Amino acid sequence: MTDQIAYMDDAAATDVGTAYKRRLIELLAIAPGQTAVDIGCGPGTDLGSLAEAVGDGGRVIGVDRDARMVDEARRRHPGVDVRTGDLHALPLEDGSVDCIKVDRVLQHADDPQAAVVEARRALRSGGLFGMAEPDWDTLAVADEDVETSRAFARFNARQVRNATIGRELVRLCTYAGFHIRAVEPVPVLFRDYPTANRILGLQRNSARAVDNGDITRDRADAWLSRLEAGPVVAGFTFYLVVAEA
Repeated sequence: MTDQIAYMDDAAATDVGTAYKRRLIELLAIAPGQTAVDIGCGPGTDLGSLAEAVGDGGRVIGVDRDARMVDEARRRHPGVDVRTGDLHALPLEDGSVDCIKVDRVLQHADDPQAAVVEARRALRSGGLFGMAEPDWDTLAVADEDVETSRAFARFNARQVRNATIGRELVRLCTYAGFHIRAVEPVPVLFRDYPTANRILGLQRNSARAVDNGDITRDRADAWLSRLEAGPVVAGFTFYLVVAEA
């Protein structure tokens, strides 16, 4: 769990992580006094930003299904109402909140459509649902061995339950009866090996791809050596979508 928390904190602290999170809060246009919810709040990475946006007269609710994450979020933000719950069955009353955000969680959901419908249920009429999700099918790593880069990207995408969720958010929200307010693609680009390796798991996932037979050991080793020597250009597309209930 410590490693998972560290990974989430690390990703949020990158330049692009900080930028897209700030932009999502801007798009939600949270007003003082509102009730804001963070679904899949993890260790509480964004709860402070939400608390600042709603002010002293507002309320922030964090929801996560992992009790250990809930404990960490409560430790970091003792003034926030953090609840154990699942995004498919939110511990929220019908029409009881002003805005909901979900960040890199729908990619792992068992049923993203049901999760989006559940968010709409909890929102008041006119409430906003802000989503930030990747499209792992767009992952590209620049290297002279294009086939190995493609094999790595395909392997990575297969590790995520809903790898193309970013591009699907508009459709899911429209089917759930939302009105789409904003759609913004965010290019996620890494130019240094240490950051690309931490966030994309270049070493870790290429080793797994070798074990799975997707890449040969020799090609993976040569590929990693070139990337470590640089230059590095690796990235994918992230989607920010805001929908109105």
